[in-house]
Amino acid sequence: MLRNGRLFGHRVETGFPDLPILEVSLRTGVRVRDMENLKRKQVMSQKEKYKRAAKGDIAYNMMRMWQGAVGPAPVDGLVSPAYVVVKPYDEANSSYYSYLFRTAAYMQEVNKFSRGIVADRNRLYWESFKQMPSLVPPRPEQDQIVAYLRAQDAHIARFIKTKRDLIKLLTEQKLRIIDHAITRGLDSSVALKASGIEWLGEVPEHWEVKPLKRWVRLNARTLGQKTSPDFEFRYVDIGSVQTGRLVKEPERIRFEAAPSRARRVLRRGDTIISTVRTYLKAIWYVSEDADDLIASTGFAVLTPGSGVEPEYLGYVIQSSPFVNRVTANSIGIAYPAIAETVLGRFPVALPPTVNEQQAIVARIKTESAPLDDAITRTEDEIKLIREYRDRLIADVVTGQVDVRGWQPGPDDVVDDTLLSAPGDENEDVTEEEDGDGED
Repeated sequence: MLRNGRLFGHRVETGFPDLPILEVSLRTGVRVRDMENLKRKQVMSQKEKYKRAAKGDIAYNMMRMWQGAVGPAPVDGLVSPAYVVVKPYDEANSSYYSYLFRTAAYMQEVNKFSRGIVADRNRLYWESFKQMPSLVPPRPEQDQIVAYLRAQDAHIARFIKTKRDLIKLLTEQKLRIIDHAITRGLDSSVALKASGIEWLGEVPEHWEVKPLKRWVRLNARTLGQKTSPDFEFRYVDIGSVQTGRLVKEPERIRFEAAPSRARRVLRRGDTIISTVRTYLKAIWYVSEDADDLIASTGFAVLTPGSGVEPEYLGYVIQSSPFVNRVTANSIGIAYPAIAETVLGRFPVALPPTVNEQQAIVARIKTESAPLDDAITRTEDEIKLIREYRDRLIADVVTGQVDVRGWQPGPDDVVDDTLLSAPGDENEDVTEEEDGDGED
């Protein structure tokens, strides 16, 4: 056992504007930022302030190290001033310590050594990090552990990719069911009429076509600045949602520690759709009673008006014709967004009675049930393999599993481009503190 100050030195180097920007993922560590977003202009204007991380250095987010926001730099690059960069001494393999630092036991220690006024935003400064004790296996053993875990990660990554591909196929099948039901209804013999909108095509002749804003209220409820600092809620961000479902449980957070974009108040029957990063197709119908669900302002919240079955509206919004219209009208290439006023002008066709809408919902649910069950089982398998991975890492880096005699087999092929698969899709990287190090 040695304190981290015996294993790492503190690197504080600025003034390297030509290096690439790095970001930290909560599950897969440090990676090169490979896409531009709306913060790019801010980042580019402040690159002189960014810290250099040399290849093999460890970078961690001061406020989110306790969640696993740490990893080795894959190349020389730049990280936000809100990050700490440490350079390993000869006896420390930075990849080994990145595995160790992301174990649950170590992250509990991070909490103990972090300091701050608000617990949710405690910071782990270098002065505290260097005092933390860490295991120190012999360097050859560290190297062997890293080789073993990377090989296992490669197997797990291939498994997760296969499962995600299956979920994608199942979701596409479900969308075909939805698309047919909300454009043709239940009676295949009913007469059709031209909707007058090229992308919408023909619809049953008794259906009504109106702009979306005539069917719904947009963003009817918002948290005010006078909200009690102690108000605790579940926060739904863009990374929590994929088409028609939540992909991870909303984070529970207090208002005083919440990001400024946590403002949209959700209620049962609402449908939310992302108006930023619209390529993610983040759409979710709120089917539960809740008074503590708050969404990011990156969503538009659609509250159905009278004569609209809420769940039917949810299916309309996640249908291919509507989603394709959203993406086609989004502005921006790498970080597309759509104005809510534009969204509200899109024409939508609905059956004239709630009874007919409810009957269509029932048909969609019946035909989709086997697909929903298969998606749920597949998601559970991904969750279990991630839990297995976390347990395996913890056992190996602490010596509970001896891998000194392990030798790679023909199937133990490591593909660096695939190793990000153990992370969550649409995972929110820890870049809220870009620039001056403040939220």
